[in-house]
Amino acid sequence: MHYHLALVTPPQSEPLVPSWTEVIWGGIAFLIVFVVLWRVLLPRITKVLAERTDAIAGGIERADRAEKEAQRLAEQYRNQLETARHDAARMREESKEEGARIIAQMREQAQAEAARIMQTAQAQIAADRQQAVASLRAEVGTLAVELASKIVGESLADEARQSRVVDRFLAELEASEGEPSGARSSA
Repeated sequence: MHYHLALVTPPQSEPLVPSWTEVIWGGIAFLIVFVVLWRVLLPRITKVLAERTDAIAGGIERADRAEKEAQRLAEQYRNQLETARHDAARMREESKEEGARIIAQMREQAQAEAARIMQTAQAQIAADRQQAVASLRAEVGTLAVELASKIVGESLADEARQSRVVDRFLAELEASEGEPSGARSSA
């Protein structure tokens, strides 16, 4: 009989074989933990993963938008730079033209001023010449009258006579200046 009892009771010495009560309670605890994790933790994990996915997708989208904006700004900068270069070239050309125009205007003014100065100088020279001729005429007239008086031996005090003698003398003098040198020496 003793042998029979040993078969019905589980052996106490085998540690690897669990009892049925432990298996049932372990299964119930597992199901409770599984349901709690499935109901509470799984939605949170899904939410965090969705947020990360959105953040990554949003970051990529923002990076694409930033890249497009940078390209647009670079193109705008290139256009502004090209416009500035064109404007600078146009301003240089306008400055050159303005400089040439100013130089031409100044030259024209200088030539007009030089012509005016030449005219004034010529008028002054002509006036001085007329004054010198008149002064010489009077002096030569006086000398001619004195010389004629000495040669003729009579006084030429009459004003009309003096004037005729002076005019005749000067006319002869001017006529002798107008003749070529060979004609003068032969006369």
